[in-house]
Amino acid sequence: MKKVIAIDGPAGAGKSTIAKALAEQLGYIYIDTGAMYRAVALTAIRAGVAVDDAPALTALAAKIELDMRAEGGVNRILLGQEDVTEAIRQPEVGAAASPVSAVAGVREHLVAQQRKLAARGNVVMDGRDIGTVVLPDADCKIFLTASLDERVNRRYEELRAKGLPTTREAVREDISTRDYRDSHRETSPLKQADDAVLLDSTGMSIKAVLVEVRRLAGA
Repeated sequence: MKKVIAIDGPAGAGKSTIAKALAEQLGYIYIDTGAMYRAVALTAIRAGVAVDDAPALTALAAKIELDMRAEGGVNRILLGQEDVTEAIRQPEVGAAASPVSAVAGVREHLVAQQRKLAARGNVVMDGRDIGTVVLPDADCKIFLTASLDERVNRRYEELRAKGLPTTREAVREDISTRDYRDSHRETSPLKQADDAVLLDSTGMSIKAVLVEVRRLAGA
């Protein structure tokens, strides 16, 4: 029986890390929806489109072609024929992704793509509204969170490891702003689905979180 696992949660909670590792262990397809919104944000930045220009952003989302593939243990995202896996992880792209994802037209186009990918089955998908909007009938729903301090530290160390210049203060401001935008946006706000299991990963190692997620998923 094919299974669909949805993992939601705020910025810096470790959703992508856990979802990717879980998919790899189970031999499932990993779909990083946050990367899809980042790809739209990257396209907007390159085109000089403002993050509050909803009609223009919607038009961009309607035109771009996104695909994902696993390659050498890395989940690659393609924007047309261009591999933008690294480009979408730049801090300015991450900052733009939150307001871009709040645009109803952008979400409409990307949700359609996400559901099409999930229809393959045996999928792990992470994001902000997977269990509530994108895949309300997912077999397993987990809301993964952590304290703000924990999420700031994790994201700061991640950016440092990639050689990206930043400060803890800048990371805290970015995550706090994204938390507010994600939870207060009009379309598909960040919230825990009624039938999702809450998992607070504060103080837990990646290994410990993964073990618990596998238990919750029955896998």
